[in-house]
Amino acid sequence: MTLKCAIIDDEPLALNLMESYVRKTPFLELHGKYNSAVVALNEIKFNDIELIFLDIQMPDLNGLEFSKLLPSDVRIIFTTAFDQYAIEGFKANAVDYLLKPINYNEFLAAAHKALEWFTLKRQAQTNGENGKDFIYVKSDYKLVQIRLDDILYIEGLKDYLKIYLENEPRPVLTLASMKNMEERLPSPRFMRVHRSFIVQMNKVKTLDKGQIVFGKNRIPISDTYKAGVTAYLDKYTL
Repeated sequence: MTLKCAIIDDEPLALNLMESYVRKTPFLELHGKYNSAVVALNEIKFNDIELIFLDIQMPDLNGLEFSKLLPSDVRIIFTTAFDQYAIEGFKANAVDYLLKPINYNEFLAAAHKALEWFTLKRQAQTNGENGKDFIYVKSDYKLVQIRLDDILYIEGLKDYLKIYLENEPRPVLTLASMKNMEERLPSPRFMRVHRSFIVQMNKVKTLDKGQIVFGKNRIPISDTYKAGVTAYLDKYTL
């Protein structure tokens, strides 16, 4: 598998260095290099680009602003001299975040992450299973496959979700919204029971005082979602 990529950086030395790295990486195919995000926006044919190596601090249009204009299936590896943008880079669905000066080993490791991301995505599309038996979420700059049957419940925080799994001591942390996750999961197998919780209903063993009990954890059922939850449970109540 090869990945079609582009490089955007307003520093000529950095642009040339990244080009040299791309050209000696067998699975990367360079489809353009640009010293301006504005120029790139006007010239890139995004249907031909899968991966962009993107500087952040650039005049006129910076990398973070540019990333918001990209098609959702284009992945980004940020390249910058400033570490304060790491969280914003994560929110922009970056595959990785590299701090300058960047050596080839760091570059190659990031490129392999992108290759792994696209490999898993294409396997899912080929098998026709995406959204049926498992989902992929990004956690710690990696694409992680999660079997739907393993999910107990999902808790929404301010900017993140915690996905609690059976037989796993720690939840998987991913940057996503409750709305997007709710849309991806099959209903009524997965139900929103509270503004901050989605539950896999066939995993519910105990309800106590209007709360769903998973071990030591209790999940409230809010008034907004109570009618739907009650209707679901009534189907299976003797």
